[in-house]
Amino acid sequence: MTRSDLVEELSARFPQLTHRDAEFAVKALLDAMSDALTRGHRIELRGFGSFSINRRPPRLGRNPRSGEQVAIPEKRVPHFKPGKALREAVDEKTALLIQPSQK
Repeated sequence: MTRSDLVEELSARFPQLTHRDAEFAVKALLDAMSDALTRGHRIELRGFGSFSINRRPPRLGRNPRSGEQVAIPEKRVPHFKPGKALREAVDEKTALLIQPSQK
């Protein structure tokens, strides 16, 4: 699902919202989440999951072309951990999709 798909879904579910209002709401939500993560905060959406920042330590890598070692600096990357309700819903839905094709 892309951002524009999300905007379409939101405007379809809530007819009182114009397409422009739905687009603004999605942008505001994603901007707020990005700002919170860049400040180092954790985001928790009950039943959906949580977003946090993980630290990747510096390491030595290899240039695939030349094979020489390259120093890779420390990074901080976003991490998503799905909530129990989301994990169970995905497992249940995919089990139903996979099961009929196995017969």
